[in-house]
Amino acid sequence: MSVNPIPPLHLYSVPSDPEAAPRELPKRERPRTAWTADQLMAADFPEPKWAVPGILAEGVNLLAGPPKVGKSWLSLGLALAVAAGGHAFDSLPVDGGPVLYLALEDTPRRLQTRMRKILGGQAAPAGLTLVTECPPFPQGGSDAIAGWLDRNPEARMVVIDVFAKMRGQAPQGVSAYDADYVAVGYAKRISDHYGIAVVLVHHVRKAGSDDFLTEVSGTNGIAGAADATLVLKRARGQADGILHVTGRDVDEAEYALKFQAASGAWQMLDGPVSDHTIGDTRAAILRYVRENPGVRPRDIVAALPDVDADTVRRYCSRMADAGQLTKGAGGRYYPDTPHPQVSQVSDCPVTPSGLHEGTGHPQTPSVRLSDSNHEGSAQ
Repeated sequence: MSVNPIPPLHLYSVPSDPEAAPRELPKRERPRTAWTADQLMAADFPEPKWAVPGILAEGVNLLAGPPKVGKSWLSLGLALAVAAGGHAFDSLPVDGGPVLYLALEDTPRRLQTRMRKILGGQAAPAGLTLVTECPPFPQGGSDAIAGWLDRNPEARMVVIDVFAKMRGQAPQGVSAYDADYVAVGYAKRISDHYGIAVVLVHHVRKAGSDDFLTEVSGTNGIAGAADATLVLKRARGQADGILHVTGRDVDEAEYALKFQAASGAWQMLDGPVSDHTIGDTRAAILRYVRENPGVRPRDIVAALPDVDADTVRRYCSRMADAGQLTKGAGGRYYPDTPHPQVSQVSDCPVTPSGLHEGTGHPQTPSVRLSDSNHEGSAQ
């Protein structure tokens, strides 16, 4: 019995001429662009389409982070979840639909290894198309992605890992800011035309900053052109990472995440980030005070027998100074902020783990891109 060979991972036949202009996207009804104030207020607009509710909406989503923090594991896990209609971060239910994942620094073997780990024996979703080579946006990449989206009209997300491989050379005679804005503009044109989420995986600067937006590598033109920016940063304490999110249709928020090395999956931790980025003793005190507002240090000592009275008093005082607790009359302590709720979040073990870089709409889209084969380095 013969077995048909697996077709090469290519997307679309594209011209090799770097000066060739990208083809026009298919004609669609032109959206209205001018309104009187009363007309605009009376208009009924559909809600944004979400790939991951509350986190990834239609438009360009810039996912940035330092090397080896786990961006590729995170983006591949999200691609598998969305293509299968599963749960993003093992907690947030997502609607299923085709996903295109451009893994431009990976080999098919590495992708297979990572997916086997993340899936944990579950069937791989036919709705996820993986591609290891694509020309830059201005040299046919936009045409290639548009061609796949034309063949998959129910697509929900396109992931480009990494953005630097797709941006192409900067136009001559323009500033660095304008060049960055134009580069993101290619992805913006696609996301707006097809009404899908496009995720651009990118890097951050070596120097840290209090404002996570300024950490995105390049000029402000990159974050400025994106509809949303997500920055994955390493964290101390029980969390392996913090995902900072802000955007035009996304509420600014931050989420504590745990990387499960055994499964290669990022999981969302319950409760505010502060619960997971402080030491175990502070976290235990904070949880108890939140559950029992108005307690005295002696009450905490009785509830936490492994922590002595002097340590509890010292920690409570320091946590009040740091704004993590509020000290009231009679030496009673209260939580500084209300406890925000995150729905359907699974429990995660608190075990440090090393990080390495590195779901339903059944379709078997035809895959065509170019004829050369190159293997990139792992991220």
